[in-house]
Amino acid sequence: MIVSPSLLSADFGNLDRDVEMLNRSEADWYHLDVMDGVFVPNISFGFPVIDAIATKAKKPLDVHLMIVNPDKFVSRVRDTGAAIMNVHQEACIHLNRTIQSIKAAGMKAAVTLNPATPVSTLEDIIGDVDMVLLMSVNPGFGGQKFIENTIAKTRRLRAMIDEAGSKALIEIDGGVNLETGARLAEAGADALVAGSFVFGAEHPESVIASLKAL
Repeated sequence: MIVSPSLLSADFGNLDRDVEMLNRSEADWYHLDVMDGVFVPNISFGFPVIDAIATKAKKPLDVHLMIVNPDKFVSRVRDTGAAIMNVHQEACIHLNRTIQSIKAAGMKAAVTLNPATPVSTLEDIIGDVDMVLLMSVNPGFGGQKFIENTIAKTRRLRAMIDEAGSKALIEIDGGVNLETGARLAEAGADALVAGSFVFGAEHPESVIASLKAL
């Protein structure tokens, strides 16, 4: 299992410490949630913070743009050194064009679906994306309760990917812990984003190791 801890739940007063903890841990990626207060009802952080994290990070950056008009920022995300640029299907009028722009910039292209958006919306592009992120909470805030329908939705997405012969990974974000993580792994998930479950733990490196073992 790929584990991508969400820095949204990190201690921003001790960001160096938390990034170094992730460097030491078995985490695979750093999940960075950029929120604009328009697409989602919250504002998180922007490129100066990502640039600062990038100078310390020893693992790939998984940048998740919860913003309107993400197309405008493809080159800026690339300049952070990000390995993955993740955009919301709901925010992209011309999703195919956005995906191709991300790939042309040298990054992996990922698409996120909100809880109420069906996986069928990606049928005609599933062969072009490198990853699909299913939100298992409504985006905007950390620490929310896991939405149960995500299990069945993950199975539907896995079936679509397999039927299309796509190599896209499935990532899940929201309410992830060892119990929900195990069920998501069984349903076909490849990667788990965990925020408060990791950073709120007494021993976060052990929690990451447990998620990796699912």
